[in-house]
This record gives sequence, C-alpha cells and structure tokens, in this order.
Amino acid sequence: MPGSREASPSALLRRAGVADATRALDLIAQIESITGATIDNPAHALSYLADPDAGLLQMLRLAEAARDAGRLDDLVSLRDSEAGARLSVVLGGSLALGDFLIRHPEYVADFASWPLGQSFTAVDFRAALLEAVGADPTSDAPVAALSGDEGVSAMRVAYRRQLMRVAAEDLFHATPPAIFPEVGAALADLAGAALEAGLAIARADQPHHERTRLVIIGMGKCGGRELNYVSDVDVIFAAEPAEGVDDHDSLKVATRLAAAASRACDRPGAEPPLWQVDANLRPEGKDGALVRNVSAHKAYYERWAESWEFQALLKARPIAGDREVGEHYVDAMQPMVWQAVERDGFVQGAQAMRRRVEEHVPAEVADRQIKLGAGGLRDVEFTVQLLQLVHGRHDETLRSRTTLTALRALRDGGYVGRADAAKMERSYRQLRVWEHRLQLRKLQRTHLMPDDEDGRRALARASGFATLEYMDEVWHDIRRDVRAMHLEMFYRPILPMVASLSADEARLDDAAARARLTAVGFDDAQAAQRHIAALTEGVSRRAAIQRQLLPAMIGWFAQGAEPDAGLLAFRKLSENLADSQWYLKLLRDSAAAAQRLARLLSNSAYVTDALLASAESITWLDNDADLAPRSRERLWAEADAILRRSDDADQCVTALRGLRRRELARVASADVLGLITPVEAASSVSDAADVLIEGAVRIATAEVAREAGLDALPIRFLVVAMGRYGGSEMGYTSDADVQFVWDALPDAEPVDDGQKLAVKVAQRIRKLLQTVSSQPGLEIDADLRPEGRNGPLARSLASCTEYYGRWSDPWEAQALLRARPCAGNEDLAAAFVDMIDTVRYPPQLPTGALRQMRTLKARMESERLPRGLDPRRHLKLGPGGLSDVEWSVQRLQLEHAHAHPALKTTRTLAALDAASEAELIAPADAAVLAEAWRLATDLRGAIALRGRTRDRDVLPGDSRELSVLAGILSLRLSGAQLADRYERVTRRARGVTERVFFGWTDTE
Repeated sequence: MPGSREASPSALLRRAGVADATRALDLIAQIESITGATIDNPAHALSYLADPDAGLLQMLRLAEAARDAGRLDDLVSLRDSEAGARLSVVLGGSLALGDFLIRHPEYVADFASWPLGQSFTAVDFRAALLEAVGADPTSDAPVAALSGDEGVSAMRVAYRRQLMRVAAEDLFHATPPAIFPEVGAALADLAGAALEAGLAIARADQPHHERTRLVIIGMGKCGGRELNYVSDVDVIFAAEPAEGVDDHDSLKVATRLAAAASRACDRPGAEPPLWQVDANLRPEGKDGALVRNVSAHKAYYERWAESWEFQALLKARPIAGDREVGEHYVDAMQPMVWQAVERDGFVQGAQAMRRRVEEHVPAEVADRQIKLGAGGLRDVEFTVQLLQLVHGRHDETLRSRTTLTALRALRDGGYVGRADAAKMERSYRQLRVWEHRLQLRKLQRTHLMPDDEDGRRALARASGFATLEYMDEVWHDIRRDVRAMHLEMFYRPILPMVASLSADEARLDDAAARARLTAVGFDDAQAAQRHIAALTEGVSRRAAIQRQLLPAMIGWFAQGAEPDAGLLAFRKLSENLADSQWYLKLLRDSAAAAQRLARLLSNSAYVTDALLASAESITWLDNDADLAPRSRERLWAEADAILRRSDDADQCVTALRGLRRRELARVASADVLGLITPVEAASSVSDAADVLIEGAVRIATAEVAREAGLDALPIRFLVVAMGRYGGSEMGYTSDADVQFVWDALPDAEPVDDGQKLAVKVAQRIRKLLQTVSSQPGLEIDADLRPEGRNGPLARSLASCTEYYGRWSDPWEAQALLRARPCAGNEDLAAAFVDMIDTVRYPPQLPTGALRQMRTLKARMESERLPRGLDPRRHLKLGPGGLSDVEWSVQRLQLEHAHAHPALKTTRTLAALDAASEAELIAPADAAVLAEAWRLATDLRGAIALRGRTRDRDVLPGDSRELSVLAGILSLRLSGAQLADRYERVTRRARGVTERVFFGWTDTE
C-alpha cells in the first residue's frame, strides 16, 4: 500500500506475544552470536510459544550449555526443522524441562531422533528406563546393574528424557484437548516404568530379593491411565512368597523393596525427585502394614473397609512388579468393588465425601481451583465413578478405570444423556489440559488458575486460546456447566434406591424377580414380568434407560395401592412416548419425577387416564411450582387469550375445555402427591369450572347476538353457582349446579324478547359445555333454579326477586346460602347478591322454617338413602356425614348471619369457623363437625381419584378398597382402621348435629 511502512522488529515481537521487545532483540542477537546462525523471522517462531520471553532466555542458556559441552552442532542442526520447533515449544512451555536440557545438553539430539507423531507405548517406556539402569527389560523380575544413587540418577534422567518426548508431542499438537487421553495414558505408563526401574535398583541393593514376588498396584489417576505431569502416584503394594519361602520372610523382603522403590522416585538426590509415591490408600492407611499378601488384602476389604475404599479400588491396576500376583490381586478385589454399592448408605456416603472435599477448599482459592472446587475435575470424576458403581453391578460395559471411557459407556448405556455426556467430556478434557499446562511450567504440583495476568496469559497461549478474555469466558462456562451436571447426576434420587437393592432384587428377568414382585405386593408377577420384559428388551437406548429405572420403580409401584395397575399404566405411557427423548431423560435425571409418576399411576386411575390423554403433564412432576394449582386470575388470563385469538366458537370452546382438563390433571396430581389438601383441590376445581363457564358465556352471548342480527345483546346475563359448586367445594367429576339470571341493560329501551334471548344464551352455554368433543365437557345442572325443572331455564332479576320474596319455601333460602355468581355481568352479580341476601340472611327466621328444615332433613335420610345400604357408609346422607355438618352450619347461618357478617360465606368450613368465633357453637363441637366434614370430603375426593366407581358418596365395604383410599390420602391406615376412624368421627358428628340442628337434648 502506498505510504505504508513495514512494522519494526520490536513491533512484530510484541505482536507475537513478547512482553519486553528490547530485551528479546538482545537475546536473539546473543543466540545468533553463539550459534553462528541467523534466526529467520523470530517473531513468527516465538508466536507459537506459551511464554516467548522465557523461551528466548531458555534458548540462550541452552545455547551456552551446548557450546560449553561441545554439543552446539546438535542444537544448530535442529534449525528450521519440525524437531527444532518442538524444542522451542518445550522451552517456552516448561521452564523445568528447559533446565533439564541445560543440565544435560547432550539430550538436545533426542529431538532429532524421535519419530514424529509416534504413539507412546508402555513397553517402550519400560525398556528405556530399565536399560538406563542396566536391567534386562525381558526379565520378569529385572535387576539393575547400577545401584544406589548412581542407579537412581540414571533412572530419573531416563524418565525426564521420555517425559520431554511426551511434552513435545503434547505442546506441539494443534488441539491439546484431542491428545489429552494419549498424554494421560503415557504419563501413567511412564510412572509405572519408573517404579519398575526403581524396583530393579532396589533388587540390586537387596539381598534375597528373590524370596518375594512383589507387585505395585497403581491407584487413582495412575491406575486409570490418566495421570498428570506432576501428581502423587497412588499405589498399593502386595506380595506373595516365592516357592519354599514362608510368608513372614517374604513380607519383610517385600517391604524393604517397596520402600526402596518409592525412595528411588521421591527422595532428594543429584537429580530432582520425580513425584511423591503415596501408599496411604492401603488397608488402614498410614497405620497399616506397607505390604500385605493378597489374602490379607481381601480379608480387610471383606471385613473392615469403608465404602470410599471400594471407590478407590475402582481404578486399581498392576503397574510394576510381578504381573501374575497383580492379576491375582485384581481378580480378588474387583468383585467386591461392584458389590460395595449394596452396603448401607453407600451412595449417601459418597455424596457426603464429595461435600467434605469441597468444604476443605480454602475460600480464597475456591474460584481458582481446577481440581477440587465447584465445577472442577472432581465433580466430573465423582459423578462418573458413582454412576459406574451404582449401575456397573449389572452392566459390565461400565467397568472401566478411565474417566472418559467410562463416560462414553454411561452415554451409550443411556445413564447419561448424549448432550450432557458430550458437554462433560469437552469440559473434562479442557480442565485436564489447563492442569497439565500449569504443571508443565515448573514441573510442580498445582491445580490453581494463576492469579496474575501474565501467568493467565501464558496459560491461555499454552492451551490454544487466542485471547486471555476468551479463556476466562470458557473457564466460567465450564465451571457452571460441570457444576450443574454434577448436581443433577450425582444427587439423582434414583441412585440410593437402585443402590439399596440387592443383586436379586435388581434382577428383572428370572425366577428371583418374580419372587420379589410377589413379595412386594404384585398380584400377577408373571404379567408384571411380561410388562418389564416389553420395556427392557433389546439394545435400544430406551430399553437401556428402562433397565436403570425399573428396579427402583418397582419398589415405588409397590408402595402404591395397586402395583399391577401402576406398572401396566407405565408400560402404556412409555410405549405412547417411545419416540419422546424428554420422557425417559426426565425420569432418569429428575429429583422427583420417577417416584411421583409411580405413585400417581399405582394410586389413581383418574390421574392415570389424565396422563395418558396428556403426556406433557408429566413434565410437571419435576417441579412443585408446576404442580401448584393456578389461580382463577391466571386461568382467566389464559382463557381470555384463547378467546381473543380466534372467532371460531368450536375451536375456542375446545381450547377452553382443554384448559380445564389440564388444570384438573394438575390439581389431581398435586392432590394424590399430598402437595395440597382435598379442600384446596375442591376450590381449584371450582375455579377451573368458573373460567370455563365464563368463557362459554362470552362465546354464547356473541353467537346469540349474531344470530339475532345484533352487534351486542340488549341484556345483561349472569350464571350463579349453586350447591357444592357455589361453595367452591366441587369434586373432580361433579356436575355444575347453576341458575341463569338476566336483566335489561340500565338506561336502555325496554326489551320485549329479553327472556327469549336469555334462554337461548343458557341453552347455548349448556350445548357448548356438554356436547361430545375431543376435550371433556362439564355437565350443567340447573335444577336448583326457582321452581326447579318446571321453571324457566333463565329468569330475570325482577322475576327472581318476586319469586324469592313471595313464593319460595324455606329450603330455597337455605339453598341460596351457597349461591355465588361465577360468570357473567359483574353489576348484575352485585344486584343479584344484594337481592338474595335479604332472603338467605333474614333478620329473623320465618315461623315454621326450622320445623320444615328438620322435616325435610329427616325425609332425606329415610327416603334418599339407597335401599339395602348401611347408612353409616353414605358419605353425604349418612349419620355424621356431609349433609349433617352442612345443614347444621346452614341453620346457624340462617338464624344468625344477619347479626354476624362473618357467617355470610358460601364455604362450609369458613362459616363453621365464624360460628365458633361468634360463640354460636361450642369450639369442641365445631372441631368435631369440621373433622367429619373434612374426612368425608377427603374420602369423596379419593373415590373420584380412584376412578373405579360411579357412586362417589358411598364408602366401599371392601377392606382392600378402603386401603386403596387410605393410600391415596397418604394415611398410614389399613382398610379396617380407616373404616373405624370414619365411624368414630361421624358418630361424634351425629351427636353434635342432633343437638345443633335437631335441637335434641341428651335426655331426648
């Protein structure tokens, strides 16, 4: 470009990441002076280094050391080659390995001899380190030619030469997370080779070493072949005597060999130590013997080991020493690993251990912890290991020592969702890369993100991030995602349930399974097993997840009233949702959904039918807030939106009926699960009916106006709820008792055909709500209107006023105690209430009214009870039942509401509380009536939820049926106990009714 200037060398170096360009230019000049070779495009070369400034300084020091050692040609020969580039990234990524090369410049030539991209093998590492100490790699028990400090130094130098090779491949790779598993495996194999060489040196220094057969078992990350660059190498030592040697002598020799092999790796010396050898995972920890034979190990784990010790054994693997003894050790221990989950509190213990680890992380570094902090490596590892241990008992594909391999097996088996598994694997790889890069710098053990910007910038460059800001963003996202997945998977409620099952209990496909099904309460174990087989057979992901769920769900079904019906419903539901990925994922991962679903399906046919008709309702089971009944205002907002979206009456009313159906399913589910009381459920059911009828009024008035050629009707229209509906005490299957009222619009011309229009609106409402449709309807019963069935379907306010003022019987005033406007014109509703208040709350009860009420009540008891039925079983009309309580309360309202406004309510319990507060009834009597009313209401609701009988007012005579009702109500009572309780409660209520309503005295 004309006028543009080339960037200066200093500027280019700064762009490459150099912090001090002036110093860098000086270092480059010195390097060129020593080597006699010009560095072409130094900025480009330095741009690949994690720390360009440190890399240049290390290169100068290495050049000086090579010159002094006469090895300068080895260094210069790497110029402009890939081997030279690998040397540069090592110098810029690891100060410690640079220092090693500066001490041993003769090994610069290694970079030229390594085959590029060659995979690492444990055999190669073992041969390299054993040959370095003069031992035969082909021997089963190699003995070093170099002993003492000389052998140790030779082994450590050989180790670091191989470590440098691993680091060069690692640092030079374009995508560090991709090569991480190979690097972790290489480091573990290299650690095993170092211990093998250390053991060979120990044999050289130990007389009679042939008397024992010692094996070194790798634990933790070393056992899992996913080791860090610098980490304690966890080991367990086991030994068996050589032929003809007693065990005591063998263990003495083995202990000396084990201690010497450890010292070869971790004691100070001419060459720095490699890492700490940690044998504290052995039986009894630091207090236990360093070496035991295999049978002693087995005896300890069988009798004394704690649960966490079996989790540690998950990764046990022979890494050095006698391979035959190592295989014997693993064969003896592994069965116990997969049986450990059956120990009491195993899952809870693992969860508590993870919490303790977190609690010990210092607060000042918690946000920098890659390993132990929230969202760190331990969250991934503990999650994977717990899922392995719980499910690996029956699924051998999960029995891997390596985290990523196990995670993929968990994914393939359906124990972890594909998306979560992919996210967890990406996060784990990246966390391990950061851990490796941090440790490589100084070959020091650390798991903390740097707290200085220069350190974080070097880490970002070493890890392949273009900017520090981007790395920080990824770090934040990984911690958040890993933590969320850990909390979801590690604390799954299904894990303790599955873990608590014995091996026989968890089986799904043999005679033991049938015996368990029978034992826990299934009537037809063979049918149950057919359902289980249909759900679990095959290799599909769906079948795999069902195999996880069903052992636990069988126990949950068995806790319900009808396990067989629950399992059959679960099969139907699962088959209906076979192609819905969210369904099984929800049951597997949710904190409550699977257990709640089992409870619903095995207790309530009503809810089962609702869920089969609307499977999306299952998603509510994961969240209490989703199961909470919606308020009338919230329901109406949704209904109003439906009415505004469309002018199609059929479409709108179908949607409104669907809205009510969903709400009834929600309320019924919450009711069965004990999240709300049956009284609260009845109120919510009544609210749903209000909203549906309100919507129907809007549709009907618009349709009738349109048919009459009017823009709007010249009348006001009102729907009044009556009976239990008016008292907001409606049942799931109840009809809606109503009456229809109309009036002319204020200040409007007289309406000649108002009555006809009102009747049409009422008829249209009934048609809209009762016509057969894809959504359940609501039966409208208007028989409680003035003159009953003989009166007009809709009546004007004036007509109602005249009727109730002149012609109504006292019982009709009693019926009005529950009259509640539920839909229609608000002004008309207020006028109607003002009118009926003078009737239902009279200053004085009319003469003969009480006598008529008592006579009518006695006739109901004698005439309306079904023939042949024990009256005590009738929840409504029987002695002490709903009718007794309600009529007693209504007498108090008719007599005293005029003087006590708190009695002016349509709700039974609210009126009873008000009467007690006003001292119109003794508090003890009020409590007796309230208990009876609640119990009868609860039982009516349970019968409806049961879904197996049409007569919700009759208490079943069968003890088993009563037990089912007790289960639905979460009462820990047998059928006989429930019957006794009901009889006791209603007997006391009848006594109160006789005094309060009938006015009988004890002498009468």
